[in-house]
Amino acid sequence: MRLADELGLDLVEISPKADPPVCKVMDYKKFLYEQKKREKALKAKASKVVVKEIRFGPQTDDHDYEFKKKHAEKFLKDGAKLKAFVFFKGRSIVFKEQGQILLLRLAQDLEEFGKVEQMPRLEGKRMTMFIAPKK
Repeated sequence: MRLADELGLDLVEISPKADPPVCKVMDYKKFLYEQKKREKALKAKASKVVVKEIRFGPQTDDHDYEFKKKHAEKFLKDGAKLKAFVFFKGRSIVFKEQGQILLLRLAQDLEEFGKVEQMPRLEGKRMTMFIAPKK
């Protein structure tokens, strides 16, 4: 404690359960600052998962499909996950098979850019499918 006082630093207990207890002479505020800095750098390196959505109708035309497929390719190339869904309005829920065929066709067309994470599944009036980008 005397040594720490003479140097104008703090005496920090590292391992209190050791016999004898392990202590270190250091500038505690500087230590905390460095630790926060390291945590912030690690947090910045962590990648955030971006989910992009593409919406289809059960009777989506070929031109519209191709247009949306190009957008989906771009999203997957950029490293974002893709949530493709078919929205059934009113009585169009009768065409569930068409919606599933449309999503499976999209999955097949985007096979080289990403892999299917979740096959088409009907949830209420939406049939959703998730595609994750290939590394």
